[in-house]
This record gives sequence, structure tokens and C-alpha cells, in this order.
Amino acid sequence: MKQPMTRVVIPWAVVVLMTTLLAAQAPPAPGGRGAPATFPAQQRPLGDPALIARGNTVYSISCRSCHGVDLRGGDLGGPNLLRSQLVLNDQSGELMLPVIQGSRRDQGMPAIDMSPDDVKAVAEYIHSIVATARGQGAPPAGPAVELNILVGNAKAGQAYFAAKCSSCHSPTGDLRGIAIRISDPVQLQNSWVAGGGRGARGGGALGGATDRRTVMVTVTQPSGQRVEGRLVRVDDFIVTLAQGDGTQRTFRRDGDVPKVDIRDPLEGHRNLLAVYTDTDIHDVTAYLVTLK
Repeated sequence: MKQPMTRVVIPWAVVVLMTTLLAAQAPPAPGGRGAPATFPAQQRPLGDPALIARGNTVYSISCRSCHGVDLRGGDLGGPNLLRSQLVLNDQSGELMLPVIQGSRRDQGMPAIDMSPDDVKAVAEYIHSIVATARGQGAPPAGPAVELNILVGNAKAGQAYFAAKCSSCHSPTGDLRGIAIRISDPVQLQNSWVAGGGRGARGGGALGGATDRRTVMVTVTQPSGQRVEGRLVRVDDFIVTLAQGDGTQRTFRRDGDVPKVDIRDPLEGHRNLLAVYTDTDIHDVTAYLVTLK
């Protein structure tokens, strides 16, 4: 005859004590900070110092104006890269590359002319900052560094301005007093290179429309009816626009039907981004700071 099973009741205090002892004996979590590391960028060792230094240089030229000197967002509204899940899950630039090439153009991130090798270098630089960050969202350790960017030739900058910029801007018109409205040379340089920002008459840093980042589109249907609004999306198959009342309309595209006319107020600045040299940027900035 089988003996009846005896139910054993373990006091709750004993359960708590056993759990505490087991936790104390568990191996430390990866990441070296006493808590489980969630993202690859927080677990990886630092990369090649030379590659990180190269990435720092490329970032300063192509990314700093939007994402800031400390990666927490810049004057032009770029997001905080220290908290970006895409950045934190990236290994060697494979997730950043499509974004830099324009996959998020419709979300306000324009395509940047950057080679895959430069993207990898920028990724290594960003990962090095994330891996050594002093807590969530904190800037890199160390004192703030004052950057002197007034190293160009103002006369050469005036000549470059006359050749490349004077068809849209005037030193006695929309840019009159620009160096007073934007007194920080770094912010001034960021503003004119990107063609946006605050501090000028009429909205953008270089004057003009109220919102110099708004891309407008006009769709002309075969019947002759025209519909105009803010461009939301366009590809080979559809075009979507937002009208003044906030409603969106989408039109199917078949080749050149309907006719689609896109007006990007920053197109000139985007085109120049591919041909600027460091000398050009420094010279034009040196000239603009004289417009007081």
C-alpha cells in the first residue's frame, strides 16, 4: 500500500533568503556595469583609434550640424544618437548606411554623399561615444572644447558667395545683419551650410519662406485640375501630398501622368553639399561674419 504524499510548506521568508543567495552567487552580467547589457554598442570593445579619429572628422563635417557636437541633437533638429535604437543595435555601420543613403528621406533625414568606408568610420566613432557614455543620454566626459572655425579668407568667401549664392541671397537684402542675428560663428556656419535654422527675417537662417524646409508639390491631372500641398511621399508609383486643411491625397503615377512638379526650397543647398570643400566652407563663413 502506497504511503500518502506529505505536502511540504516552505515559509516565505526562506524562499526570499534562498533567492537572494542564488542571485549573489550568479556571474556578473556582461557590460561591466552591474546590469544586463541590452545593445551591441554597449557590449563591444572600442575599435581602432585611427578609424575612430577618422569617423570623428567625417561626423564633424557631415553630421554635426543636425546631431550636435555631443551626439544629443543639434541646432537643425536631428535626433539624439545616444538614445537611438538603430545606433545601439548597429554593429559596423550596416544599419546606419541605408539611412545615410536616404532611406529616411521622407522623415526629414536627407541622403548624404558618404562612402561606405566613411560610414563605417562614423559608426565606430559613434559606438565609441556610446560605449563610454556616463549614463543614459549624458555627453562624453571631459571639459567642453571651444572650436575656432574663423580660419577662412573673407575675400575668397565673398567671391565664392557671388558666384554660387548671389542668385538667391543678397548681403544687403535677406542676409543683411545676419552676423548679428546669429552671433555664434559655429551656429552661423551650420545654418548657411544646411540652408535652415533660426535668426533671419522671414523664417529660415538665410531668409525666405516661413518654413524653409517645407517641400511643396503640384499635381496636374490629365483633366487639367491642379492639386497643391506639402509633399509627404513620392516614388515611381504614387505621390502623396498634405493639403492646407491637413487632409492627405494620394495619386497613382503612370510614367509622367499625372504631371508632378516638386519645389524644394533647399535644393540649391543640397546640391552644393556634394561640391563644397573645407576651404569653401571656412571662406564663406569668414565672409558672412562680416555682414553686421
